[in-house]
Amino acid sequence: MVRYLIIDDEYIAHDIIKGYCSMLPNMQLAKQCYDALEALDYLQQHQVDLIFLDLNMPKLKGFAFLKTLSIPPKIIVTTAYQEYALEGYELNITDYLLKPFSFERFLKAVHKVLEVNPNEISSIAKESKKAQDHIFIYTDKKYIRIQTQDILYIEAAGNYLKVITIKEQFLTREKISNLTRRLVHDSFIQVHKSYIVSKSHIEVIEGNRIKIMDTFIPIGKLYKSNVNDLLG
Repeated sequence: MVRYLIIDDEYIAHDIIKGYCSMLPNMQLAKQCYDALEALDYLQQHQVDLIFLDLNMPKLKGFAFLKTLSIPPKIIVTTAYQEYALEGYELNITDYLLKPFSFERFLKAVHKVLEVNPNEISSIAKESKKAQDHIFIYTDKKYIRIQTQDILYIEAAGNYLKVITIKEQFLTREKISNLTRRLVHDSFIQVHKSYIVSKSHIEVIEGNRIKIMDTFIPIGKLYKSNVNDLLG
């Protein structure tokens, strides 16, 4: 059993990490800390195997905290700042996750801690993806949890994506290919270089377009076979 500690001043970051860990065997939450001083106090009397460490925190920064530990456990950095990666590896961290990170990227980091063989990791990823009923997207300087069953379609708009749900829409800076990997593939289909649609919300397929609620979405020539496979 791997006992892990989360140190991050963002509540949503805790939810993401806990949610991802809940999909993996042998991961046990020891404590959630919202600043490094709270973590130092906890570690004086308790031991953990792994720390998920944010860097930009009040009172005491992540790497400053790490330098105070005489025998640190495994460290996976979780941050929005890529410029500190080199310093992190000089401090012998296990991995450096750049927010927002996908479940697959998270799994690779934990893989390094668990030293699980690649075939087992692949199996875990497949089973976890089947069970995943939500995704987190970064928008308006915060992470938003979206139920995948509520997503109607996703549209690429320049360097951004529009995530259209039953009730509202969200704008996030992410590549459509990255988001595709985070979605359950049995539930979504890419029908155009700029569109991913939910299979369960397709109402009509007519010629080279798909209707979802009041919106018509084009079917790209390169993706026609995807739609044909859907029709059997």
